[in-house]
Amino acid sequence: MAQREPMSETQARGVRYARELEGHLTWLDTFSGTALGVLAVASGIYTYLGVSSLLDDNGAMSAFAAIAYSVAVSVGIFVFWSYLLRLFPAVRTARARMGLLGAMGLGSIAIIAMSSWLNAAALAGSAAVEQHLAETVQDYQGALERTHEIALSAQGLERDVARVRQSFEDLSEQEAAGSLSGLAGRGAVFRVLRQKSAELGALEAQIATQTPLVNDAFAEGNQILSRMRALTVEPGPVEARSVEFSEQAVRLAGLITRLRQLSVAPLVERAAQDLAASVVLPELDGSNEAQRGAQGATITSVLEVLAQRAATLERAAQDVQAMPPAADTTYTPISSADAVILYARNFVPSWAGAIAIDLLPAVLVLILSITQGAIRSGREGAAVEDTLTLAELRAALAAVRDVDVAMQESPAHKRAPAEAPRADAPDEPAPGPVTSIKST
Repeated sequence: MAQREPMSETQARGVRYARELEGHLTWLDTFSGTALGVLAVASGIYTYLGVSSLLDDNGAMSAFAAIAYSVAVSVGIFVFWSYLLRLFPAVRTARARMGLLGAMGLGSIAIIAMSSWLNAAALAGSAAVEQHLAETVQDYQGALERTHEIALSAQGLERDVARVRQSFEDLSEQEAAGSLSGLAGRGAVFRVLRQKSAELGALEAQIATQTPLVNDAFAEGNQILSRMRALTVEPGPVEARSVEFSEQAVRLAGLITRLRQLSVAPLVERAAQDLAASVVLPELDGSNEAQRGAQGATITSVLEVLAQRAATLERAAQDVQAMPPAADTTYTPISSADAVILYARNFVPSWAGAIAIDLLPAVLVLILSITQGAIRSGREGAAVEDTLTLAELRAALAAVRDVDVAMQESPAHKRAPAEAPRADAPDEPAPGPVTSIKST
């Protein structure tokens, strides 16, 4: 029998290295399951808080449903990672490892979908809802300021109307002095000029009455915005603050609509169109044909000037109406879970913590895989008997002794010494005594 060559020094070091790693794994296995259970339970608790924020009803059935969902999540996470912690380090082929990696990736996506986003909602749900309220306040502020800017631009048409009115009053004074038609006094031309001057004066007065309304609406809107900003940062449950915030948002939306209706640009445009179209021509009151002809020519010139000024005023009103209006802003109540998803970029740490508590065992799987690979590498090339520990050797000797005892007590072993040699085989030597198996 060929004698087995002893292990080399390198193989001996590898075996010692593998035994050391196995000792560490044996110690770690004593609490790995407990640690995994704690992580699963913690994730379930935060999942319960996230689910509770989604349920409208606060009754016993809703609480039971939230508890059932969170327990299912905890059990699923524990079982999933327990499978991988046991199976992934044990497989050796690349195909098997790739398959388990794919399963781990698919399971991780499922865990994020059913648990992590709810954990994030529990961690940062209130802050995310407050962020939504703050964003809504900014949108409403922009809409209010833009609508007020358009309304002020429309109020600025008052200066254009006043300038046109003043020009017609000046012309009427010139006509009264005889500088236009050559006929001093307040004749037909004077009455036409005064007619349009009075129309423009009435329009100017109407525009002026809108100015305090615009200012009051803008001041009230700012007060509502101030209250809405306070609601975003006040202490207390965000759900209660959201209710009052919604009421204030409705008020502000109505006020913005009212402010938009206070714009006088459409009124000025219609007045400018009527300015030249609706002229009541008085009867020419010249004493002779030459004077009446001069009055007619002057009135024609006045009407041309009137058409030009009306066109200028109409274009100014159209420019105001062409200004881009404020974007429609509507406050939409949102749950904490939806808010966390909508404003995820603002809560990266919370998302990272929520995902880490669920996927941290993946790091343990990789650590075990690397360690098991190192153990296999250390034992590579060593014989089985060289890798036995003292405890394993004692167990093997005990097993050999048990087999020896069992063989001695078997009926076949007891009958063998009592059997005599057969007559048809006189030359066959009698069987000798049976030697028991010795433990070495």
